[in-house]
Amino acid sequence: MGEQRLDKIIASTGRFSRREVKALVRQGLVLVDGMPARSADEKADPERAEIAVNGEPIVYRRYTWLMLHKPAGVLSATEDGRGTTVLDLLPEELRRQGLFPVGRLDKDTEGLLLLTNEGGLAHDLLSPRHHVDKEYYVRTAGRLTPEDQAAFRAGMVLGDGLRCMPAELRILRAEETESEAAVTLREGKFHQVKRMLAARGKPVQYLKRVRMGNLTLDPQLQRGQFRFLTAQEVSALRGDR
Repeated sequence: MGEQRLDKIIASTGRFSRREVKALVRQGLVLVDGMPARSADEKADPERAEIAVNGEPIVYRRYTWLMLHKPAGVLSATEDGRGTTVLDLLPEELRRQGLFPVGRLDKDTEGLLLLTNEGGLAHDLLSPRHHVDKEYYVRTAGRLTPEDQAAFRAGMVLGDGLRCMPAELRILRAEETESEAAVTLREGKFHQVKRMLAARGKPVQYLKRVRMGNLTLDPQLQRGQFRFLTAQEVSALRGDR
């Protein structure tokens, strides 16, 4: 990818500002391939050079991709004066990287949420022309029926005129007072799962996103926890475009 300024490379990790990098270089705490850096303006190839700050190697990522298990009660936003946002769940070094959520989950919805600073791929994943599947686990009031499944498959027009693309409703459990199902959408309109099921007289009691494209929520992640995507997972997302 070519050489970049040392202060830019180190600051891109989110752990230090460029001003802090300059101070660290002056103190002799920044090494490039084992040698003290002469200047923060010095250039290096971030994918080839071994860069360390105060003895700790720098892990360079051109873009950052995180998988977050979003808890209920947290807003899918970068900032909001009304409550806790998904960025508030991250350490300071990641909040500095300009991350934003890829799409959104309602405040009371849990599950898989991606965060990144790669705008192009994020835009493609959300673009209607790419139709990236999104799968949800849902609990509803009332008994789900084959008629509900057929309505989802046919594509629904809601009472306010919203036209929904065909979707999949797979019933996992159906009882008189409560049902469980997996819902797969190929679009992501405002409160869509809730609105579609409400239109069928089966209001949502609990909603959790479990999959987006080829990426499934890591079962090891507890609510509020996150991890970096692997290179293979990011590659799979690129294949979803």
